[in-house]
Amino acid sequence: MENRLADGFKGEKAIVTPYNVRAFQAANEITKQLYVTHIGYYPNARSHYRVREEGAKENLFIYCEKGEGWVECEGERYRLKENCYFIIPAGAKHAYGADARNPWSIYWLHFLGENSVMFSSIMGKLIHIEQAERSRQQDRMALFNEMYQNLDMGYNPENLEYISFCLMHFLASLKYVSQYREIKKPQESDIIQKSILYMKDHLEEKVSLEDIAEAVGYSSSHLNALFTQRTSYSPVEYYNQLRIQRACSYLQFSTLKIKEIAFRLNYYDPFHFSNAFHKEMGITPKEYRKRYQDTNMPKIGE
Repeated sequence: MENRLADGFKGEKAIVTPYNVRAFQAANEITKQLYVTHIGYYPNARSHYRVREEGAKENLFIYCEKGEGWVECEGERYRLKENCYFIIPAGAKHAYGADARNPWSIYWLHFLGENSVMFSSIMGKLIHIEQAERSRQQDRMALFNEMYQNLDMGYNPENLEYISFCLMHFLASLKYVSQYREIKKPQESDIIQKSILYMKDHLEEKVSLEDIAEAVGYSSSHLNALFTQRTSYSPVEYYNQLRIQRACSYLQFSTLKIKEIAFRLNYYDPFHFSNAFHKEMGITPKEYRKRYQDTNMPKIGE
């Protein structure tokens, strides 16, 4: 039968605070609100297993970075896979362990404090952290490592107080996921600029509203409404204006024939191009070239 291990894994990191430090944390006006008593990381924790019939004195957070494992809490069994976490409430009978075939790598910590109750809504349940472009999971784990490193530097009051604030932020990032991710959410102005840059990069191709929307990760209807609200033009209208702007540049600074400009900018014939140009500029391409072509500048020919 395979040996079961509570700890002792290659590459593991673990800190358990002394009892006198915990006494200080429980009495200090700042740290008594929320504080870490144990913290660590177990990579590839094969044969990891722990059972506590009477529970732990502290709340226990377990985050599965990769691999798989399980948690049994108050008679219910939960399967932890990558990007899942479970917080076992203090005093709850529990057991947990790594999967035999695909053992987990876990970040874990024990915590106490008067404000622990504020996070009861995320305790005693399996929660999956959805991975997305703005998930900020790396930021969250950097905060975990910051707690570990500061605790590793010593138990002076300033370190312990700072770690308490970090722990509050860390747990809040798990409870208020939408708010935590908000700063990574693309702002509307960024979406407009991204749309315009896509248009400018594809002026000589056939581009539809759907193409632009896909490029910026929005639905066509949402982008159309947002873009129109912000610029007073639909994306297609704005794109056509940019094409005419590019046509003006060709007419003024190149020796390309008008029909060549029309085809280059993906108008299906010179007549269509001429009508679109006249509608936008008030004069025909031929008149524009005659009026504005700079005979003293070097021409851009192909």
